[in-house]
Amino acid sequence: MFSFKQFSIQQDRCAMKIGTDGVLLGAWTPIENNPFSILDIGAGTGVIALMLAQRSNAEQIDALEIDEEAYEQSVDNFENSPWSDRLFCFHAGLDEFVEEPEDEYDLIVSNPPFYTEDYKSENEQRDLARFTDAMPFEDLIEAAALLLSENGIFSAIIPFKEEELFLALAKEYELYPLKITRVKGTPNTEIKRSLLALSRNENAIITIDELIIETSRHQYTPEYIELTKDFYLKM
Repeated sequence: MFSFKQFSIQQDRCAMKIGTDGVLLGAWTPIENNPFSILDIGAGTGVIALMLAQRSNAEQIDALEIDEEAYEQSVDNFENSPWSDRLFCFHAGLDEFVEEPEDEYDLIVSNPPFYTEDYKSENEQRDLARFTDAMPFEDLIEAAALLLSENGIFSAIIPFKEEELFLALAKEYELYPLKITRVKGTPNTEIKRSLLALSRNENAIITIDELIIETSRHQYTPEYIELTKDFYLKM
């Protein structure tokens, strides 16, 4: 059980446990367009969808999860949350989901599996959650381009080393950066992640900044505390 300020998450059946990436994306994703409908692609525990339920007034929050155990767990987490009437999880792969799109979404979020190393572990469920071949970036971007409403925002967290490729692919589908935040663990480490928000409009002004998580072990920066304080119990 992982407890946040307004909801709790069971994660014993999920290959990918709650981590900084998902929490960052859930807290950082822009909601200035007041989304009515949200889609979380690759829900895992459901944490990102739950964070967006807390942060927004969206009436329809859908999540998509291919792994059966993770799907069942996210359904339970949704039902046990204060926003159970607004949250729904589909047990399907992205390719199935986009075959007959029912809706457009004002906000699409994804913390995609992105380990591109050539080895696989003994745990097939964890591999599926972690390896890019479970959801290639191009499939994700193509789906976002198909499902995003006219003024919608598509938001993802990816390895920084993949940022250039991701943005080049997005441009091919006429999705353009609106906001980019590059994440470092500490002031002296390399940039590890890129938080990207994209839209259908080519933006004259793109906000680009940097977020440092901690100055030393468990000494969090004011910026990280500000971003996550509505969620983490000890912030």
